[in-house]
Amino acid sequence: MSRAALLVLADGRFPAGGHAHSGGAEAAVKAGRIHDAASLEEFCRGRLHTAGLVAGAIAAAAALGLDPAELDTAADARTPSPALRLAARKLGRQLMRAARATWPAPELDALAAAFPRGAHQPVVLGVTARAAGLAPLDAAHIAAYETVGGPATATVRLLGLDPFEASGVLARLTPDLDTIADRAAEAARTARRDGPHTLPAASSPLLDIAAEAHANWPVRLFAS
Repeated sequence: MSRAALLVLADGRFPAGGHAHSGGAEAAVKAGRIHDAASLEEFCRGRLHTAGLVAGAIAAAAALGLDPAELDTAADARTPSPALRLAARKLGRQLMRAARATWPAPELDALAAAFPRGAHQPVVLGVTARAAGLAPLDAAHIAAYETVGGPATATVRLLGLDPFEASGVLARLTPDLDTIADRAAEAARTARRDGPHTLPAASSPLLDIAAEAHANWPVRLFAS
């Protein structure tokens, strides 16, 4: 197992397209729900315990070797917003391109062939982690971190928030990140035994509603 591979895959400079997405932060800023570091932290914690747990569990399950087609169906069922499903598949395509160039593997080629329009990003992330020699817990950590790292970075651009304050938010969330990653990895092990239907299905209706509204804005800084 290469811990260095985890750093490469989790690095914000890895060309997987995440910089173009705010993780719901742009809509939350416009609505006034994010306006400073404290409200950003509250938003990120809520997103981590819902969308982060779901993404982490799916990524960990894919890293364990569960059927990507079944996991993609599970991801669809846990993403009620059409706008977020579209964004997840777009991010999956972009991650797939970067992953196949970085860690060439037959399982990535097979996934790309099975999903020419893109699988959900956590599914691709898990298969990528597996190809890179990472453990399911590593995949869960990366997925969980992406859930909060995106909004934190976006808020710096959207509000002009001090980058030091945004980094402080992420640092204060590290205990939650570890907890969610552990829960996600355990859920993946349960899914391997009992089936993907047992994966977490934590919901965040306000994020879904905001994503649909955001998708219809004539002018926006981020794709989602």
